[in-house]
Amino acid sequence: MYCSGCGQGLQPGQGVCPRCGRPVAMAPPQVPMAPPPVPGFQFELQSYAGKVRALGIVWIIYGGLTLLLSFVGMEFARAFMFNRFGPWGHWEGPFRPEWFGPAFLQFIWVFVGLRAVLLFAAGWGLMERAPWGRVLAIVAAFLSIVKIPIGTAIGIWTLVTLMGYRNQTLYDQLP
Repeated sequence: MYCSGCGQGLQPGQGVCPRCGRPVAMAPPQVPMAPPPVPGFQFELQSYAGKVRALGIVWIIYGGLTLLLSFVGMEFARAFMFNRFGPWGHWEGPFRPEWFGPAFLQFIWVFVGLRAVLLFAAGWGLMERAPWGRVLAIVAAFLSIVKIPIGTAIGIWTLVTLMGYRNQTLYDQLP
């Protein structure tokens, strides 16, 4: 401890500076402070469980949105192929939709249905915290990453949340 007036070194408990005579302000006794609590593994696990739950909900919503928008698009394609738009939907030439249209639409419906089932299953697996749910969500993320912008955003979020050794360990520890 030093004098605030002249800088003279002081002994603990000295009330006046021996050089300049200035009264020494006594500092309150220092109480050792406990370090702040560090969030433990349980806190990190609860935080990760909330992220996985939110991700599962988003996958289910994205699956429903995909199914709804696919249904609207397929109805539009069917109306266009089978001349329900008047002169704008008229087809000429050797490839008429009456020949290939129904088969093509059925193929697209099967593809859309399988994709929607994959998205719903990924969301449900994450909500249930099943071991296969993580793998299925990663597969769905890789397949959806080309669906700009929503699929890309959800795919990147899924990969960041679920991939890596630390995240795999946390996912395996979820109750």
